[in-house]
Amino acid sequence: MKTCISCGMPMTKPSDFPLEDESKDYCVYCARPDGSMQSYSEKLAGMTGFLIRTQGLDEEAARQLAARNMAKLPAWKTTAAD
Repeated sequence: MKTCISCGMPMTKPSDFPLEDESKDYCVYCARPDGSMQSYSEKLAGMTGFLIRTQGLDEEAARQLAARNMAKLPAWKTTAAD
Protein backbone atom coordinates (compact mmCIF):
# COMPACT_ATOMS: atom_id res chain seq x y z
CA MET A 1 0.00 0.00 0.00
CA LYS A 2 1.24 3.46 -0.87
CA THR A 3 0.48 6.68 0.96
CA CYS A 4 -0.02 9.92 -0.98
CA ILE A 5 3.04 12.17 -0.70
CA SER A 6 0.81 15.23 -1.05
CA CYS A 7 -2.06 14.62 1.39
CA GLY A 8 -1.25 11.41 3.27
CA MET A 9 -4.22 9.40 2.00
CA PRO A 10 -3.72 5.62 1.87
CA MET A 11 -3.93 4.40 -1.73
CA THR A 12 -5.18 0.82 -1.81
CA LYS A 13 -6.94 0.39 -5.15
CA PRO A 14 -6.35 1.56 -8.73
CA SER A 15 -9.10 4.19 -8.52
CA ASP A 16 -7.14 5.92 -5.71
CA PHE A 17 -4.41 6.82 -8.23
CA PRO A 18 -4.55 9.53 -10.93
CA LEU A 19 -5.72 7.94 -14.18
CA GLU A 20 -5.42 4.62 -12.28
CA ASP A 21 -1.64 4.83 -12.74
CA GLU A 22 -0.29 2.97 -9.71
CA SER A 23 3.24 4.20 -10.41
CA LYS A 24 2.21 7.68 -9.16
CA ASP A 25 3.15 8.64 -5.60
CA TYR A 26 0.12 10.93 -5.16
CA CYS A 27 -3.61 10.25 -5.08
CA VAL A 28 -6.46 11.12 -7.40
CA TYR A 29 -7.46 14.00 -5.10
CA CYS A 30 -4.03 15.62 -5.44
CA ALA A 31 -3.96 15.34 -9.23
CA ARG A 32 -5.09 17.63 -12.00
CA PRO A 33 -7.36 16.18 -14.71
CA ASP A 34 -4.29 15.38 -16.86
CA GLY A 35 -2.82 13.26 -14.04
CA SER A 36 -0.08 15.69 -12.99
CA MET A 37 0.26 16.64 -9.34
CA GLN A 38 -1.34 19.86 -8.12
CA SER A 39 0.89 22.72 -7.02
CA TYR A 40 1.30 23.66 -3.36
CA SER A 41 -1.18 26.54 -3.70
CA GLU A 42 -3.76 24.34 -5.44
CA LYS A 43 -3.47 21.65 -2.76
CA LEU A 44 -3.56 24.21 0.07
CA ALA A 45 -6.78 25.69 -1.35
CA GLY A 46 -8.31 22.22 -1.72
CA MET A 47 -7.37 21.10 1.77
CA THR A 48 -8.60 24.39 3.23
CA GLY A 49 -11.98 23.91 1.57
CA PHE A 50 -12.13 20.29 2.73
CA LEU A 51 -11.48 21.32 6.35
CA ILE A 52 -14.11 24.05 6.18
CA ARG A 53 -16.70 21.60 4.81
CA THR A 54 -15.90 18.65 7.05
CA GLN A 55 -14.71 20.26 10.28
CA GLY A 56 -16.67 23.51 10.28
CA LEU A 57 -13.55 25.65 10.68
CA ASP A 58 -13.41 29.25 9.57
CA GLU A 59 -11.25 29.94 6.52
CA GLU A 60 -8.16 31.25 8.32
CA ALA A 61 -8.09 28.43 10.88
CA ALA A 62 -8.61 25.87 8.11
CA ARG A 63 -5.80 27.37 6.00
CA GLN A 64 -3.39 27.36 8.94
CA LEU A 65 -4.23 23.75 9.83
CA ALA A 66 -3.88 22.66 6.21
CA ALA A 67 -0.49 24.39 5.92
CA ARG A 68 0.75 22.77 9.16
CA ASN A 69 -0.38 19.33 8.03
CA MET A 70 1.07 19.74 4.55
CA ALA A 71 4.46 20.75 5.99
CA LYS A 72 4.76 17.22 7.42
CA LEU A 73 4.23 15.50 4.06
CA PRO A 74 7.05 14.50 1.69
CA ALA A 75 5.84 16.58 -1.25
CA TRP A 76 5.81 19.82 0.75
CA LYS A 77 8.60 19.50 3.34
CA THR A 78 10.77 22.04 1.53
CA THR A 79 7.89 24.31 0.45
CA ALA A 80 7.41 27.52 2.41
CA ALA A 81 3.87 28.15 3.58
CA ASP A 82 1.97 30.93 1.85
